Amino acid sequence: MGKIFCLMGKSSTGKDTIFKLLTEDKELNLIPVVTYTTRPKRKNEENGVNYFFIDEEKLLSYEKEGKIIEKRQYNTVYGIWYYCTINDGQIDLEKGDYLIIATLEAYINLQKCFGKHNVIPFYIEVDDYNRLERAINREKKQECPNYEEVCRRFLADSADFSTDKLNAANIKKYYYNYNLDECVQSIKADLIMYKKEKQNE
Repeated sequence: MGKIFCLMGKSSTGKDTIFKLLTEDKELNLIPVVTYTTRPKRKNEENGVNYFFIDEEKLLSYEKEGKIIEKRQYNTVYGIWYYCTINDGQIDLEKGDYLIIATLEAYINLQKCFGKHNVIPFYIEVDDYNRLERAINREKKQECPNYEEVCRRFLADSADFSTDKLNAANIKKYYYNYNLDECVQSIKADLIMYKKEKQNE
């Protein structure tokens, strides 16, 4: 039986880069899970890789089919954007171990859906100064930068990943991403440990 490893963290903590490096690591042999959003695709993003980019009509059809594992709504400066995890057949724990970028809410709902012992958290942390600086630098590269949206995301993350909520979800260990290679190696070491433990079950 496989495991679902959840990469979590506030925006601009490096989750996308870490996700890419871990899923490309042949030794880990992790199957990537792609989540869904109704927000517009950013520059350099690819449909089916970063997200599945869908419209609200398609999202509604998934809801009617009862396939929504979790869904979040954000009132952005561009209007309402939805992010969601959908039970679309990507995950089959008989086939291997999976890696997904998730929110705290998604992590909790994945545990409800697949069992607590099958869903393992990896929480990425970066201090607010560095995180905001990274977010601004990333936004500069967009065709139409919107720093108001950067600020909205920054504040929303503080609430979504508050210390109280992390404690309530029993997330104790943080992986600090100030040196990317060190952070990835730390996560990889723990992933290998979980895989060995699974083999001994």
